[in-house]
Amino acid sequence: MKVLRVQTIASKSKDAAIPVMFVRGETEQPGITTVQGVNLEVPIIDFSDPDEGKGMFQIVNHEIPSDVIRKLQNVGKEFFELPQEEKELIAKPAGSDSIEGYGTKLQKEVNGKKGWVDHLFHTVWPPSSIDYRYWPKNPPSYREVNEEYCRYLRGVVDKLFKSMSIGLEENQLKKVTNGDEMHYLLKINYYPPCPCPNLVLGVPTLTDMSYLTILVPNEVQGLQVCRDGHCMIRSNGKYKAVFHRTTVNKYETRMSWPVFIKPKKEHEVGPHPKLVNQDNPSKYKTKIYKDYAYCKLNKIPH
Repeated sequence: MKVLRVQTIASKSKDAAIPVMFVRGETEQPGITTVQGVNLEVPIIDFSDPDEGKGMFQIVNHEIPSDVIRKLQNVGKEFFELPQEEKELIAKPAGSDSIEGYGTKLQKEVNGKKGWVDHLFHTVWPPSSIDYRYWPKNPPSYREVNEEYCRYLRGVVDKLFKSMSIGLEENQLKKVTNGDEMHYLLKINYYPPCPCPNLVLGVPTLTDMSYLTILVPNEVQGLQVCRDGHCMIRSNGKYKAVFHRTTVNKYETRMSWPVFIKPKKEHEVGPHPKLVNQDNPSKYKTKIYKDYAYCKLNKIPH
């Protein structure tokens, strides 16, 4: 069965109505629910000064060369500009339990609505978990560029865990989150222009299920954040996992490159023991990560 991609739909819908499966209800439509006249700035923090009240921030002085980021964006853009049949060569297989590969839909959505986005998922770390079948062969430099970016990114993640230790020993958070065995899952989001951007969403309101998400966007705006959201289980509520969603643009393509830093499937996740006491009891159940991820992806209470 042929899967119709959003990029293909967008190319045929420039001056026409969009399929009803993408049209959101009034409680979700960006044209109705976006707060007008208020611009909340994303906090800019240094590694040495994390803020427990902010779940999203811009990192400065991260030591990833701008040229490395530029190349990451270029090869991702080149992949999505390939002929459709070439992109389909690395599509996620039908019925696969894995999320890796080129595709259109990930999360189960209420009322069967779809996001105005295509994506590419693949693991970039650790090497033992990488499946190069889902890495584009074109452009030819794709693998080299992504591996270079990952080398720099791992240094950023190490510094973030140290700066977020919330009174624990410097490397405690990294140790209890699998340390060097944590999985780095790269996703490229491709949001093509939409003739009715006020009626659709790229990605609906959600929180990520990773320990950290490092995001590189292109120049087209679209990320919207809700300040008050669920909390990060490992820190027992110290750091917020903010609700966010993405909107799309009528004239320009928006792209983003999030990397989700998450534990191995069998890793047990729960509040750090040293952050739980009589005055600060555990706020979350301890569970196996794969069970937590399954519940979250399928909208099952967890």
